[in-house]
Amino acid sequence: MKRLAHAAALITGCLLGTAILPAAAQEEIGEVSTTFRMMSPNDKVVIERYDDPKVENVSCYLSRAETGGWSGAMGLAEDPSRFSIACRAVGPTRITGKLPTDKKGEVVFSEDTSIMFKELRISRFLDTQKNVLVYLVWSTKLIDGSPYNSISVVPLN
Repeated sequence: MKRLAHAAALITGCLLGTAILPAAAQEEIGEVSTTFRMMSPNDKVVIERYDDPKVENVSCYLSRAETGGWSGAMGLAEDPSRFSIACRAVGPTRITGKLPTDKKGEVVFSEDTSIMFKELRISRFLDTQKNVLVYLVWSTKLIDGSPYNSISVVPLN
C-alpha cells in the first residue's frame, strides 16, 4: 500500500512539473495507528532512524505524525509538524567530515511532508565549548514554517 502511495505521489509530482521524493528514512523502525479510519488508511505515528553521514556511530530516532486517509495514501495530504527526536552515540563517535561551527549549523536530513513546499529537516549544530553535537528537528514551508521543534544532544569523545 505504501509503495502505491509513493508511486501516486511521484506520478502526481511529475504531472505538476515537480519531482516528489517519498519521505524515506534510512530505516523505518515501527509505527502505531492513532486515528481509526473505516475505509482508508489510519493516521499514525512513525518511528524512523537516521544515521549521521559525517559522524560515525551517531543515530537519530525520530517519531513523527503521518496523515492517513485516501489523500495520505496517495501522497497528497500534508503531514502535521509534530515530531520528537532522540539522538544517541551507538558506539565510539568519530567525525568523518567537516562540520560547520557557525550558528546556522548544517541540514543533515530533509524529506518532503506534503506534495509541495513543506519539508521536515534535521539540522546539526556543534557546541565547541561543551564538545557536543546538538540535533534539531523542525519543518519548513514555502511561506510559513512551523514553530514546533525538538532537540537532542550527543556528547563527543
